[in-house]
Amino acid sequence: MALTDIQIRNAKKSEKPYKLPDGKGLYLYVSKAGGKSWRLDYAYFGKRKTLTLGAYPVLGLAEARSRRDEAKKKLSEGLDPSLAKKRQQLAAKAAAGNTFGLIADEFIAKLQRDKRAEPTIDKNTWMLKVLAKKLSPYPITQISAKDVLDVLTAIEKSGRVESALATRSAIGRVFRFAIATARAENDPTSALRGALQRHVAVSHPALTSRGKLGGLMRAIYGYDGWPSLVAALKIQALCFARPGETRSMEWSEVDLENAIWTIPAAKTKMRREHHVPLSRQAIEIIKRMKELFGDTPQVFPSMMSGKTLLSENSMNSALRRMGVGEDEHTAHGFRSSASSILNESGEFSPDVIEAQLAHVDGSKVRRVYNRATYWDERVRMMQWWADMLDDERQGKLE
Repeated sequence: MALTDIQIRNAKKSEKPYKLPDGKGLYLYVSKAGGKSWRLDYAYFGKRKTLTLGAYPVLGLAEARSRRDEAKKKLSEGLDPSLAKKRQQLAAKAAAGNTFGLIADEFIAKLQRDKRAEPTIDKNTWMLKVLAKKLSPYPITQISAKDVLDVLTAIEKSGRVESALATRSAIGRVFRFAIATARAENDPTSALRGALQRHVAVSHPALTSRGKLGGLMRAIYGYDGWPSLVAALKIQALCFARPGETRSMEWSEVDLENAIWTIPAAKTKMRREHHVPLSRQAIEIIKRMKELFGDTPQVFPSMMSGKTLLSENSMNSALRRMGVGEDEHTAHGFRSSASSILNESGEFSPDVIEAQLAHVDGSKVRRVYNRATYWDERVRMMQWWADMLDDERQGKLE
């Protein structure tokens, strides 16, 4: 006869444990202490077994019957419900241990093993461990698109629109890494495309007249700061690479004998190797760094203890200390300065200038032609640019 709720509630403890059957192998087990739990007796390939379904009153009568029916269904499929339960418990335990923070750490370690550029590793670490810190303690399989959106919206509301978009991509890379290592089945960030404010690119403030640029160069050459920072600013002006490429320059990338700085593809925005002709002025600065910091991998090591690179804002902070406003010029602005002044000079083809700025041409054939044809012109242009900066800095007006 099937049990009723009243019978279950009124069941009291006894000197010996006892059972109250409900039917189809299900019964309420009452311990000597009065504890009540639902159990199911069944046979699996002739062997008698017992499955504990849950404790009463957390698990009510209706739910206990439902779990009994689920176990019976597994038996009809040839599965042992006790073994299935153990597997589910192990899977749940593994999922709870595979937190977003743990897998993010593994992903960052993989970037290091893959020898990705240090700025790339630092930026991913900052986004995943600082900006997305709220996700760290959660099992990765339990994180929803809404959870991720809450984190990204908070970043966006702080005014860092570009960081929010970049962090969404970084979080997505962690989820795809988890999928590849069989610890997740989907990437919730794919559902967030279009959910964030679109980043509108803004131009970097830059001095675009030779006279004003000459004044800035006088300020840089007269600046009494950390030697590698001052030198990095000079190289940024002379070579007008992207600031992250300049900050992360390594001795292995520099060929002083042939006057070439080779920026690895992993460090460039366009993910292709880029070659920078070094002017006489640039070589002189780099040789001085060799005397000072030749025992470090970086040409421009940080002055901060425990840091290998100059920080992302170090060059801009130095410009501010020189009295250059953030609306006047930035480290990245040297690229705009070079583009404007070199184009206005009429000395060089726009294609040569664009090739040196490492801007990607839309045509694959044209890109190959550019790399094959413009090197000698770029060498001449970079020396002209360095000489012009010297002339303007020293007041040698034409």
